[in-house]
Amino acid sequence: MSELKNQISQFIDTNAKIYQDISLAIHAKPEVSDFEYFASQTLSEQLKKEGFEIELPAAGHRTGFAATYKSNKPGPTVVFLAEYDALAGLGHGCGHNVFGATSSLAGAALKSVVDQIGGEVRVYGTPGEEGGQNGSAKGSFVKKGYLKDVDFALCVHPGSGPEDGLSTRNYACAPVDIEFWGKPAHAAGCPQDGINALDAQILTYAAIGVLRQQLTDRIRIHGVIIDGGTAPNVIPEYTKAKYYIRAADIDTLHELYEKVENIVKGSALQTGCTSSMKLYQNLVENMVLTPSLDAIYEKYITELGNTVKHVEDVVMPGSSDVGNISQVVPTIQPHISITDVQIAGHSQDMVNASCSQKAMDAIVKGAKALAFTALELFENPEELAKVKEDHAWHVEHQKENQLFYV
Repeated sequence: MSELKNQISQFIDTNAKIYQDISLAIHAKPEVSDFEYFASQTLSEQLKKEGFEIELPAAGHRTGFAATYKSNKPGPTVVFLAEYDALAGLGHGCGHNVFGATSSLAGAALKSVVDQIGGEVRVYGTPGEEGGQNGSAKGSFVKKGYLKDVDFALCVHPGSGPEDGLSTRNYACAPVDIEFWGKPAHAAGCPQDGINALDAQILTYAAIGVLRQQLTDRIRIHGVIIDGGTAPNVIPEYTKAKYYIRAADIDTLHELYEKVENIVKGSALQTGCTSSMKLYQNLVENMVLTPSLDAIYEKYITELGNTVKHVEDVVMPGSSDVGNISQVVPTIQPHISITDVQIAGHSQDMVNASCSQKAMDAIVKGAKALAFTALELFENPEELAKVKEDHAWHVEHQKENQLFYV
C-alpha cells in the first residue's frame, strides 16, 4: 500500500464512528425532499470541522450544500456526491443515510492528503434524489455551473444481496403535472353550461394508453389523477394528474415529451378546456457510463474483500439524477451491499438494513474504495485523461444499442 493510500485508510478507520453515528442519526430522523434540514446541517457541519468551506444553501436548494477544500498545489477537482433524503411515509428505504455518510467520509479522507499531491476536493449535498418538492437537485447543480470545473464525480449507493454491483444505465425521466381548467355547472340541471375538466383528463389518460402501442421497451409512461373534481353533481372545473415520462436516453425523452404535450393540447381542444403541462421538479437525465472509472473502483472494493457481480449491459427500470451529473463529467454510482440476502428496495426491510452493522461496515469500505479511486486519478494524469476520453465516447454514443431490462 502506498503511503498516501495508507494515510487515507488510517483516517477512515480513525474517524469511521463519527460518520457512522451521523448515518444512524439521519436514519432516526428521516426527512423528505427539500426538508432535509437535519441531514444537510449535520453533514456540512462535520465537513466544516474537517476544514472544508461550506456553502449552505446551494444551487437553489435550501437543504443543498457545497463543501470545498482547495490545496495550494494545482491538480484535478473531484466531487463526492452525497444523498440523504428519505421516502415519504417509509423512511430510509433506499439507504441514503448510508450514502451521504459514505461520500462525506471519502471526501474528508482524500482532503487529509490532498495538500501533498495538489488538487481540490468537494462534497456536494444533493437533496431530493427520490423526487418531490424541489427534487432531483443534481440537475440544479449542473444548471448552475457547479460542475463546470470538475474533472470527475464519485458516489456509491447501498444495495442488497451477497454481491456488489457497478454503475448501470437507467431512464431519463420528466416528472410532469398535467392540469385542465373548465367551467363548473350543475351536472343534471344545466350540463350544457359546463366545460368538463375531468373529460379532458380522461381523454389524456386514454390517449397516452393508445400512444403506448407505438412505443418501444425503451420508453415508459405512468401517471395518476390526483384531483378529479369535488362532487358527482358538479361538472369538474379543475383536474390535475402527475406523470413520469421516461426514456432510455435524453434525446428520445425530448421527442416523447412533445408527443404527450400534443395529446394534452388535443384534449383541451376537444373539450374546450385550457391546459398546462410542465415539469414540477428538475428533469432527470439518463446515466452515462464510464466503464474505465468503474473498473478503478472495482479494483479497490475487491481489494477490500467485496465481490462484484457483473450484469448484462442493459437499461435498468428506474431513474436517478446522478444521470444529470454523468452527462457532463465522468461519474460512477456502483452499489455496495448492506444485506446478506436480496431484498426489495424502498421497503421496510431496506429501512431496517440501512441501520444494520453491515451498513455501518459498508460506510467504511465504500469510503475507502471511493477515496482510493480518486487518489489514483489525482496521481496519474494520463489515466485521468483516458477516463475523460472514455466518458466523451459514451456520451456521444449513449443512444445506441440500448437494451431494456425486464
